[in-house]
Amino acid sequence: MSLDASRIEPRPERLTAHEARQRLEHARGTRMTQLQALDESAQTEDDQLVSAQKAAIERVLKEIDEAFARVDAGTYGTCQGCSKPVPGERLEILPYTRYCVACQRRAAA
Repeated sequence: MSLDASRIEPRPERLTAHEARQRLEHARGTRMTQLQALDESAQTEDDQLVSAQKAAIERVLKEIDEAFARVDAGTYGTCQGCSKPVPGERLEILPYTRYCVACQRRAAA
C-alpha cells in the first residue's frame, strides 16, 4: 500500500449533525459579516442596491436557521422534493439547501 493511498479516507455519503452544524455556523458567520460590511459602507438607507443585497442575505440567514431546525429534526440532508439524500458535494457548497439539484431546478421553474 502506498503512502498516498493510506491518507485517503472514504467520505461518508451523509454529513454528521456536528459537521452540518459547523458548516451552517460558518455560512451564518459569513453572511453576518457581509451584512455588517453593507451596514458600514452604506451611504444612505434608501440605496436600492444595498437594500436588495441586505434582503438577499437575510433570506439566506433564514434558510440557514431552517437548516439548523432540520438538523435538530434529523431531516437535514434529505431533499424536501423527492425525499432522497442530497449529495454531500452539494451540501458542502450550499449547506443550507433543501433540495437536490433536480428538485431545485423544478422549484425554480
